[in-house]
Amino acid sequence: MSSNRLAGAASAYLRSAAHQPIHWFPWGDEPFAAARAADKPVLLDIGAVWCHWCHVMDGESYENPELARFLNEHFVCVKVDRDERPDVDTRYQRAVQALSRQGGWPLTAFLTPDGEVFYGGTYFPPDGAHGRPGFRTVLESVLEAYRTRRPQVQSQADAVRRVVGADLNESASGEPSVRMIEDAVAGMERVFDPVNGGFGRSPKFPHPGAMLLLLHRWWDAPAEMRRTILDRTLQGMARGGVYDQLGGGFHRYSVDAEWIVPHFEKMSYDNSELLRAYAEAYALFGTETYAATARGIIRWVREVAADPEGGYAASQDADVGLDDDGDYFTWTREEAAAVLEPDELEVASAYYDIGTAGEMHHNPSKNVLFVAATTEAIVARQGRTEADVRRLLEQARRSLLAARERRPAPFVDRSRYTNWNAMMASAMLRAGAILGDGPARDHALRTLERLRAERIAEDAVAHTPGGIAGLLDDQVQVAAAALDAFETTGEPGWLDWAARIMDRVWTDYLDEEHGGLFDTARGRGAEPGLLPARAKPIEDSPTPSPNGVAGIVLARLHELTADPRWRERGQALVRAFAGRGAELGLYAATYLLAVDWQVQPATHLVVVGARADAVADRMHAEALATFVPRRVIRRLTPEDAATQALPPAMAGMMTASAGARGYACTGTSCRAPADSVEGWRRTLGELREAASAA
Repeated sequence: MSSNRLAGAASAYLRSAAHQPIHWFPWGDEPFAAARAADKPVLLDIGAVWCHWCHVMDGESYENPELARFLNEHFVCVKVDRDERPDVDTRYQRAVQALSRQGGWPLTAFLTPDGEVFYGGTYFPPDGAHGRPGFRTVLESVLEAYRTRRPQVQSQADAVRRVVGADLNESASGEPSVRMIEDAVAGMERVFDPVNGGFGRSPKFPHPGAMLLLLHRWWDAPAEMRRTILDRTLQGMARGGVYDQLGGGFHRYSVDAEWIVPHFEKMSYDNSELLRAYAEAYALFGTETYAATARGIIRWVREVAADPEGGYAASQDADVGLDDDGDYFTWTREEAAAVLEPDELEVASAYYDIGTAGEMHHNPSKNVLFVAATTEAIVARQGRTEADVRRLLEQARRSLLAARERRPAPFVDRSRYTNWNAMMASAMLRAGAILGDGPARDHALRTLERLRAERIAEDAVAHTPGGIAGLLDDQVQVAAAALDAFETTGEPGWLDWAARIMDRVWTDYLDEEHGGLFDTARGRGAEPGLLPARAKPIEDSPTPSPNGVAGIVLARLHELTADPRWRERGQALVRAFAGRGAELGLYAATYLLAVDWQVQPATHLVVVGARADAVADRMHAEALATFVPRRVIRRLTPEDAATQALPPAMAGMMTASAGARGYACTGTSCRAPADSVEGWRRTLGELREAASAA
């Protein structure tokens, strides 16, 4: 079979199109030079390997020989993997949204030879359908406009470029305050779904950043509504089909308000942040469902996504074919009956709602597994003991999972994106400490060691090994994870690496005139199309805002080192966006957490003791497993005092300690030091008293 220019691409998505008869170019200068030389418009297709409709459009249109001939003759065609090139996707999504008020994947944009957008949309059917014009009709109209109405085309492209340039700057200066956070939380309360949990109606996306912000606010100012939002949302997602009830891990989002029918792809970035949210909620509230859900995410990561040498896959597809819609994950009643004993089927059918009528439109007999009844209800309904119900449910889950694993499995994209790997490593460190999962901790540290070994400079990382450099999100996520590794291990090299990265970030990404950090580094050289436009993102869309992450990292660096430059930079960063933070509310939760670090006191949990001191090590583990908002953890040894420049307060703790000691200080107030594990637990419990009593 012949192949096009994509055959040798690093991206799995691009390689999946290598057999197509389209003369695809990857992103770069070459296609735009070819378009200028031939005076042809450019077709830009942006998608992802996990994107169902991207593969549908590939199969319907880009694998059609007749359509390919037309495209090859009249257009220069460029294909982009949005995961590999988030900088390209960000800019062209905004451009198409400016024209059509729609975005998503596949993104189909038509560009001038200079890379400016003059028309675009998302999925186009081959023949008109779903209220959309047929793709061939669109191509002919675009070509006719380009050839006969060039001044109008260029005028539209110029206007779109101006809109994109203005729209990408999300900063608006102001003064951060607790009131800003309260206003944002009030906005979340207004859009909260009190029946199903979550925010808004359908489709419904998880907002793990909002969950973390609400955990902070509940600790500082317990209120019934905040606890209700947290519990109803976390419980609702955990019971729903959006959570894989058999294999663990979350699908990308739910098409309904009840969290039942998902888009079945699983993304690394969703699962890392949801893992963090469930683990933190368990640490604070002790709700076993949250621990079980976190363990389920770790199970999926361990069994599907983790590379034994360190690193995590980017995603798992939803489907195995174009006519498939989550068939790997769903069940007919007959399929379940074929692998379960009668008692198991009776209990599992009641628990997971496995009936003859399912939830999938393409095949109404297919059931999405979700928790439709409590074990207590099944006990009452079926006259079984609770122990029998739980035993039969676990046997059924194992049998269904084993049978599912014999099906053709959706593709797993093994690409290791630096920002997503750092996010998952950070979440695995946190969850590993809370759940006592040593292997999760150890794998996360191997991942960070691998990222450090693959760095392109002492103070910078690339997006993938050998891939593009100069993306803010990679830098700040690695710095955040390095601080987590430092708090976990006490090894000063991690703290030093985070500081080096953030110094470089301040040099390469800062908007010196208006404040805030651009998403790409200055000095990346001449770039085609809309790439020179500078974005300053504050929204979580859906991954955490890199400016928000940077603000949190800067605050943590100041608390860990007492170096005033970190506090000054952190304050400047949050001020640059404070005019918009409350307005964005739900969509700026990470930034609001950075504000929280600036306007509320931090808590220091410091454990002092010799390197091999078992009591000190246990106290350190207890600190790592405890939820306290805005906290930093330091494990200090006599060697640290001899080799590191410690903040004055920590140096005083070293000289005052004989044997293992634990210190807990919030703001300028410190509790009496603890010299035993039991005493340290009491100290940590006292920190939780206000939250626990609410």
